[in-house]
Amino acid sequence: MRQRKHGRSEVYAEGFWRFSLAFYARPGVAEALLGLQDRAGLDVNLILFALWRGAVHGHRLEMAELQAAEAAVAPLRREIVEPVRDLRRRLKTQTDGDIQRLRRRVAVLEVAAERAAQARLAAPVTASAGQMERFAAAEANLARCVGGEARSAEADALRRALQEFLTRD
Repeated sequence: MRQRKHGRSEVYAEGFWRFSLAFYARPGVAEALLGLQDRAGLDVNLILFALWRGAVHGHRLEMAELQAAEAAVAPLRREIVEPVRDLRRRLKTQTDGDIQRLRRRVAVLEVAAERAAQARLAAPVTASAGQMERFAAAEANLARCVGGEARSAEADALRRALQEFLTRD
């Protein structure tokens, strides 16, 4: 059996995915991210990307970098992620067992599409900065990513979760 060698892009994509799962699982984070998505039309993967680049790598995104990231995932989001999410949400209210089994399969496809979008965002980055620099970079990236929503309750919840995330053991 031939072993596949993982390139730097796959390693960063896996790191980004693991960060996203761990951060999303923190109290209040899922609700804050979904609130920004549903209320303000923001992209959860872009927000997570901005936080990851700052929190893990200490990288402050320039507006051009954020725009390039958004352009990289826009076709996947528009053509696959959003329609699949909408379908999964519509099917949620159905009581038919067959429909619910299909909804679970749609959810698996949605997660695969989200992961593919994140793989497009993840690219090799420079070494990590210190904890305070990473928090400051992540906070600046969040503000740049969410724009006018930077002072929202959801953004505040994300900042608190981020601070706790970075100070965990």
